[in-house]
Amino acid sequence: MPTADFDHLRHAIALARRAREHGNHPFGALLANAAGKRLLEAENTVVTQRDCTNHAELNLVRLASHQLDRATLQGCTLYTSTEPCAMCAGAIFWSGIGRVVFALSEERLLAFAGGTSEESFLFLPCREVFARGHRTVDVIGPLLEDEAATVHAGFWLPKSAS
Repeated sequence: MPTADFDHLRHAIALARRAREHGNHPFGALLANAAGKRLLEAENTVVTQRDCTNHAELNLVRLASHQLDRATLQGCTLYTSTEPCAMCAGAIFWSGIGRVVFALSEERLLAFAGGTSEESFLFLPCREVFARGHRTVDVIGPLLEDEAATVHAGFWLPKSAS
């Protein structure tokens, strides 16, 4: 693994921490071109924007689709603090992005959040979503899971009754 992959993942984890500090779910993502230059970044804004589709990866895909052509996106890598959910994997696929690198696995996220919060989860690993498509999306991960897990610690506790 290139050192840049780990640097970008650590930045995605920092974006997740920033999302949490802003009152959102702790997820962050960034897009880098084939040379490894960071082009765009996004954090989760589900709570503050009151939109259940505002996952970090989907926010990033929206930005990228408006600013970059499909040929450029094919050479890009999306780095994300946590494995993309099925919705985000679909958006990544349709955008044309060619590679995904993630830190925390969906399985490990569910160990934090599954059954302990009011959040809904659809367990469908991104590799399964991509495997159903007509083109290949390279996926690497999980990597740096322990580092990525720290931003979720204490976040997914059951909501107390008011």
